[in-house]
Order: sequence, then structure tokens, then C-alpha cells
Amino acid sequence: MAQALWQRQLQQGLAEMKLSVDEHQQKRLLAFLALLNKWNRAYNLTAVRNEAEMVSRQLLDSLSILPWITTDHLLDVGAGGGLPGIPLAIVLPEKRFTLLDSNGKKTRFLNQCVLELGLQNVSVIHGRAEDCKPEQPFHQISSRAFTALDNLVNWCGGLLANNGSFLAMKGQYPDDEVAALPADWQVSSSHALNVPGAGGARHLLIVTRTEGKPGNPQR
Repeated sequence: MAQALWQRQLQQGLAEMKLSVDEHQQKRLLAFLALLNKWNRAYNLTAVRNEAEMVSRQLLDSLSILPWITTDHLLDVGAGGGLPGIPLAIVLPEKRFTLLDSNGKKTRFLNQCVLELGLQNVSVIHGRAEDCKPEQPFHQISSRAFTALDNLVNWCGGLLANNGSFLAMKGQYPDDEVAALPADWQVSSSHALNVPGAGGARHLLIVTRTEGKPGNPQR
């Protein structure tokens, strides 16, 4: 029953969001959701346990930031249950994704997803952001329900290219977090996200280095 419901919700949501996702990719997205639902019972990967909410709050929410992904290699920090990294990797097979998480149970799940879904464009790192030593910095780093913005830039700023940006996914616009950003970081723009079926506000905050200029968030 869940698969039929998920397929219908996914097709309707993608149409409403005007996202072009082919049938093969849709099947992979639903296969990922089935894996997430199965493993969540033992590994506590996500707080979403109502099957009727999973497509909206996990798949469509992850895909809502697609228009802002411009890099060829994205780092997803605090990847957890693979959100947004795995859905993005499925619909952007020409791009590379590195998923970083310090929780061994979660990275075991991510590696299983890579194996079962045949995601050749995804690599998984088990470790803390502060200890990660990439060959070169990333131009975009995504974060969903990971940590406050000041922690994000302090822990992961060394992983970001000088002209790079954080793609921080939030619910309500986090005024307190924005105000707490260090002086050398700014919210260069903010975008309200349309996630069909998801209650409450969703925002994407683009966080960049200030380069000596005061922040001027675009609400």
C-alpha cells in the first residue's frame, strides 16, 4: 500500500514543483525511501515515521533545493539518513556527492544505499567535519537539520572554497541564528521553498564569506 501511495504523491509533488525526473529516477527515489523506512525502525535515522508524510518531508523536501545546486561536487554534512544527499544524487547522476556523518550506524546505512541503489556518484565518509581533510575544498556544502549556522561555519568553514557557499536548509527563517553568525560570514540570500504536502515554512539560506562587507540577507 505504501509504495502505491508514495508513487502517487511523488508524481504529484514533482509536477507541482515543476521538476523533471524520469521514471527510472523516480523508481530509485522510491527504492531509497523503502530502504530508509526499513532501516529507520532499528537505526533511528529520521523522526518521520508516518508513511503518508515520507515523500513530502524526505524526498520532495530534499529535491526543493535542486535549482541552487551549481557545483560538480557537493558535500552534504551531517548527512544522517541521506537527506538531501541521496535524493539529489539520484536525480543528478552527472554530479558527484560526498556524504559526511560522524555516526557509524548512519554511515553504514548510507553505504548500503550506495550499494543497493548502484549510486556510482556517491561517496560516504564516516567522521567529524573538523577532522575531514579533502584533497580540495568544496564550492557548495549542503546542510539539513544538522546544526545552528554559527556551528556550521565554524566546523565546516575549512572545507569550503573561499568563494564557495553553504546551502543551509531550515524551517522558519532563523533570525537568531543569522544574528549569531561570526562577522566574516553572511546570509547572502534566502529563499522560501515550496514543498507540497509539508506543513510549516521551509527556507534555504545561502551562507558565504563576507569579504569585508556586512551581511545583507535577502528575505
